[in-house]
Amino acid sequence: MPASGDDSRGERPRKVLIIGSGPIVIGQAAEFDYAGTQACKAMREEGIYSILVNSNPATIMTDEDIADVVYIEPLTVDVLERIIATERPDSLLPTLGGQTGLNLAVELAEAGILERYNVRLLGTPLESIRLAEDRAEFRALLDEIGEPSPQSEIVEDWDQAVAARDRIGLPLVVRPAYTLGGTGGGIAFTEEEYERIVRGGLAASPITQVLVERCLLGWKELEYEVMRDGADTCVTICNMENLDPMGVHTGDSIVVAPSQTLSDRDYQMLRTSALKIIRALGIEGGCNVQFALAPRPDITAWPGEETAEALEYHVIEVNPRVQVEHTVTEEVTGIAIVQAQILIAEGKSLVDATGKASQDDIRLNGHALQTRVTTEDPLNNFIPDYGRITAYRSATGMGIRLDGGTAYAGGVITRYYDSLLTKVTAWAPTPEKAIARMDRALREFRVRGVSTNIAFVENLLKHPTFLSNEYTTKFIDETPDLFLFKKRRDRGTKVLNYIADITVNGHPETKDRPMPRADLKEAKPPALKAEPQMGTRNLLEQKGPQAVAE
Repeated sequence: MPASGDDSRGERPRKVLIIGSGPIVIGQAAEFDYAGTQACKAMREEGIYSILVNSNPATIMTDEDIADVVYIEPLTVDVLERIIATERPDSLLPTLGGQTGLNLAVELAEAGILERYNVRLLGTPLESIRLAEDRAEFRALLDEIGEPSPQSEIVEDWDQAVAARDRIGLPLVVRPAYTLGGTGGGIAFTEEEYERIVRGGLAASPITQVLVERCLLGWKELEYEVMRDGADTCVTICNMENLDPMGVHTGDSIVVAPSQTLSDRDYQMLRTSALKIIRALGIEGGCNVQFALAPRPDITAWPGEETAEALEYHVIEVNPRVQVEHTVTEEVTGIAIVQAQILIAEGKSLVDATGKASQDDIRLNGHALQTRVTTEDPLNNFIPDYGRITAYRSATGMGIRLDGGTAYAGGVITRYYDSLLTKVTAWAPTPEKAIARMDRALREFRVRGVSTNIAFVENLLKHPTFLSNEYTTKFIDETPDLFLFKKRRDRGTKVLNYIADITVNGHPETKDRPMPRADLKEAKPPALKAEPQMGTRNLLEQKGPQAVAE
């Protein structure tokens, strides 16, 4: 059996341990539940015994019919070692549980547990995961292959952070290593903010390391989904454009696939870069490469824009795992991203995993748009609302895909978890129809008890600037009429609450009034002064049907 982190190609796995993503906390959305579920289904189709570990019972992947064995346990190294010792899997698949799965795979390897129990990593080698996740090593790799990255420095304590601040200058972006969804990071505009974010980032990083880099706030943020097999056949599956600029977490942004504002030259430039990076990292399976692309000079100025022949770009990061936006990619390409990951991890070729032998075989079918439906209140600076959902109805219909979060009638949204209710993806043959379909879907939603962002997104979808693809990274900031809408009134629930209150507590206007006397005599109908006239019924009873007929 190979050493930990190697992929014994040609040896088909028999029992695979899958690490789930844990609770749906901020930055770790419900798509990872979907990814883990699809992984278990794919393994069942392949005849592979699956062992699933997750700490969150409120997921689809932990249903007893999804995996062959399900453990609802804390996601820690000690617990995973106990499960490995009991179940004796021969392989571990860490790339479908978000950042949680990657971090635990690294910790298991470093603790010698994988080698002790002869467990191999499927797909992307451990060294590739380390290379992509360690900020210093990744930046060195980019320099080696000639790919640009923002001016940055790796810091591991506060003294180094002060020196980096003085050399680069504020504002600065702080990115902790090995954390999820930007946890512990942020943008610092002042020295006070910088100290707070850096100290928090160092505490959040498992290796006490943060990357301090030049702030590209206002630049376009684009992503490329790339896939590579063990024979170095490599393709870009699809690219995506985030409506929000750099500085907004991609999982929170409205995503358009494929991109609508890139020129062909810029598209090919970033595609070439993505392919070069995945090959240099040695990733086997899928990964997500994120870029910052200089916006138009009238939106945000950048050095050298007067003489540049092409837009400046920088590589921001690579996620050597399934990314939250893979759902919108699947709608546009028809490729089951998660299942393809499983098959490539088993050692199969790209054509066996996806049905696509080369880049020429990748065909985009239509257009897709994805947005989050959250409890964030646009009229309160998008601060998440919390409380009990009293009524919930989602959208349905052709071309609408929902990846659920915590949305159901009676569910309680707390301030400690992700505000995501569900992610909505709308697919259609043209961008215009995809937007119209998304608008229709959002209008079908009925969410009562908590505030949502639905009205804001509806305004955005109907805005002429968005419909004409003329939006820039400052579109939301410079369009205040997006926030002009009436707050939805929960009239139905109010009526029901009123009826229930009156039934239980009585009407306030009758409070303290004496009850009617119980000894009042029952009213009797007045006595008849004469016998009622004979009718047909009487005739039927006395003389029978023949008399009635005559």
